[in-house]
Amino acid sequence: MLEITGRPPASEGLPLSLRYLRAFYQVCRCGSVSEASKTLRRAQSAVTRAISQLESELEAPLFERSVHGMLPTEFGDALLNRVERAFAYMDTAFREITASTGLGKHAPIYDLHMTERQLNVLVELRSQRHMGTVASVLAISQPAVSLALRNIEQLVGIRLFERTVRGMHPTPAGETLVRHLRLALNEIRIAADELAAIRGVEQGEIRVGALSLGSTDLLPTAVTRLLRKHPGLRVSTTEGPFETLAAALRGGEIDFIIGALRPPKYTEGLSREPLADDEMAIVARSGHPLSLRKRIGFHDLAGAQWVMPHRHTSTRALLESAAAARGAPAPDVALETTDLTIIREVLLESDMITAISPRQLSREISAGMLARLPIALPETLRQIGMLRRENDHPSPGANLLAEEMRAA
Repeated sequence: MLEITGRPPASEGLPLSLRYLRAFYQVCRCGSVSEASKTLRRAQSAVTRAISQLESELEAPLFERSVHGMLPTEFGDALLNRVERAFAYMDTAFREITASTGLGKHAPIYDLHMTERQLNVLVELRSQRHMGTVASVLAISQPAVSLALRNIEQLVGIRLFERTVRGMHPTPAGETLVRHLRLALNEIRIAADELAAIRGVEQGEIRVGALSLGSTDLLPTAVTRLLRKHPGLRVSTTEGPFETLAAALRGGEIDFIIGALRPPKYTEGLSREPLADDEMAIVARSGHPLSLRKRIGFHDLAGAQWVMPHRHTSTRALLESAAAARGAPAPDVALETTDLTIIREVLLESDMITAISPRQLSREISAGMLARLPIALPETLRQIGMLRRENDHPSPGANLLAEEMRAA
């Protein structure tokens, strides 16, 4: 399934119980149930049941049990790696908040020692900015949302959200905490998929941020190939401006971005992987007076009306720069839009022209409905590629989709 969404659901249920994972983590650290029970201050039988329940949920043995203690299996090692990464994100949140505010205390949330509902209240408040909406999303009362936030803020010792006329806005500390919390919960979601992959089962959701140059041919082709081979996987895409998608990627809301690569100064903290080169073309309807000429220059376009993306988008900036370099006037943009359907219909029904990647209108050009005008734009050459978080450990499904992207 390729699901088009405005935003990946932040509040979807975790596949694993946080309480069970804390028991698992302590058994790994202590080497035995008895020592872990002392650290957790829980009965040995309760710790044993937690491990047994976790193994049942994951359909995998997590420990080798012997008279010398409990050692993680291959499955246990994989799960431990994800749990340690989750705790590392929360440790980073604590250090950053303490360093920036000089306040705060090591509250239970930094050990993920909270209910899933409480954690989801923070995550959804950051996204929705309104308590009533959060209550609706999580199917709880608004007073319950308010109480959960108040309890967490009291434990942390710092205000995490401010009430404004425009809704609830995270403080800098709240922004830091929720960003690392998302990344931590993402590791736990991936853990179940990773253990399933060890068993030979590919499952889970891959969340892709799709920019226009990636979503027209590369992504659909890669997703089609992926789901044909691994029907148990699911893919969701989020479309939006680069800045919005980059923030979502850094915050763990999506797994990677596919599209035109921005300059390095805009991708700090992200790794770049070029996949293909792309050069813009000027496109008009088939039979357009300019399409009948063997050769044209920018000055021949002076009387034309254009349909183009809004100002300050990369496509618009490249076109305007190419015109200026040739001493030609700036394009007369009569219609500003990034909607490919509108662009296509306007071109087919008028003498307007556009500058666009030919990938985005490849079917119409191949069918002879639209035509590339005989003018080259070598200075508009761009790289299409993937952006990921630096030092990221993607899910098995995300790695498989990345492989298909490279092949496509």
